[in-house]
Amino acid sequence: MFPQAFHDLSKSHVMAIVESIKRSEGKSVTELAKELGMSYMGVKQHCVKLEGLGYLKTWRVPRKEAGRPEKLYRLTPQCEPLFPQVGVGLTLDVMEGVRQLYGEMAPEKLLFVHFDKIVEKWKDRISKGKSLVEKATRLVDLRQQQGCFCRCEYNPKTGFVIEEYHHPMKPIFEKYPSAMNLEIRAMEKLLGCRVKRSVRKCDRGTAVVIYQIETL
Repeated sequence: MFPQAFHDLSKSHVMAIVESIKRSEGKSVTELAKELGMSYMGVKQHCVKLEGLGYLKTWRVPRKEAGRPEKLYRLTPQCEPLFPQVGVGLTLDVMEGVRQLYGEMAPEKLLFVHFDKIVEKWKDRISKGKSLVEKATRLVDLRQQQGCFCRCEYNPKTGFVIEEYHHPMKPIFEKYPSAMNLEIRAMEKLLGCRVKRSVRKCDRGTAVVIYQIETL
């Protein structure tokens, strides 16, 4: 997810911890150590340091079984600059100016052109995928390069999906909700199947965007 320079100039274990927590509602040191193949004390030292620097915060949740409450880590707003952002302020100002000059539908027309160009730019690379899963994986890789933070996941209950934890165009989607439909249509063109978008609200205040992929 992070630009290569982050990985080159920083401790890879720290980046891995931040990425893992970003994908979750909060994780304990034990969960992080197991997922990342690191020692418990190694992960704990990194988390304590990140908390001291203001990048992580902790809270305790009751265990399902008897015992002391479990301590979980979660990212703070201080981590937001780590995740790429579009020049949202400028983009929204330009779109508002276009709306005032050319009418209410002008911003949507600009967004249509934007996603149409993405389809043209990516279609050859994605079409090389030999299966829908491979095509979706290629799409995720390209979206990551664009600044999204997402991954492909398979669950026996929900099927094959793309989970999205960060989108640099979120403020634009909030101002122009129709842009979300335009993006979905673009994804459908690239994958050659239907895509259904939904938002999964989590108990601890976070939300994950789910793109349900119609598998073969």
